[in-house]
Amino acid sequence: MSPRNTRPTTPRSGTRQSPRVALTPRAAELVRRLRAEHGPLMFHQSGGCCDGSSPMCYPYGEFRTGASDVLLAELGVDGVAEPVGFWMSADQFERWCHTHLTVDVVPGRGSGFSLEAPEGVRFLVRSRLLTDDETRRLGPGGPSHGDTSADASAHSRSGGPGRA
Repeated sequence: MSPRNTRPTTPRSGTRQSPRVALTPRAAELVRRLRAEHGPLMFHQSGGCCDGSSPMCYPYGEFRTGASDVLLAELGVDGVAEPVGFWMSADQFERWCHTHLTVDVVPGRGSGFSLEAPEGVRFLVRSRLLTDDETRRLGPGGPSHGDTSADASAHSRSGGPGRA
């Protein structure tokens, strides 16, 4: 179910935390509601148009990632069966590689492309510098680059998004 060519950065035990990305309780609750309505989910943060650098939430595989994207985390959310991938464009990650991101929810309409837009709220990322300990735990290298196209089609065959 996770995109190919990636390595998970969080255990699949239901934790909301990863060395790079966390969800606030409000964000986790919204993810649960969106998952119940739309099926498996993913986030992508491009730093471009459509709400600037707000994270966009999509049905898993609907936003196709490629070599220009990095998987920062596979977030476990209590009440959600599968991890929720958090992707970022590689050029934005170069600028944000020393930060920890916390996904929160705030009132107001965000982009029309993100699943929460009709809810009257939007996802927002709050950032802080990684601590020395967090940087050591992440180790050399960085997040994996990847392409969800193969797994998205396999996911469709298993009844996920994109099914006929």
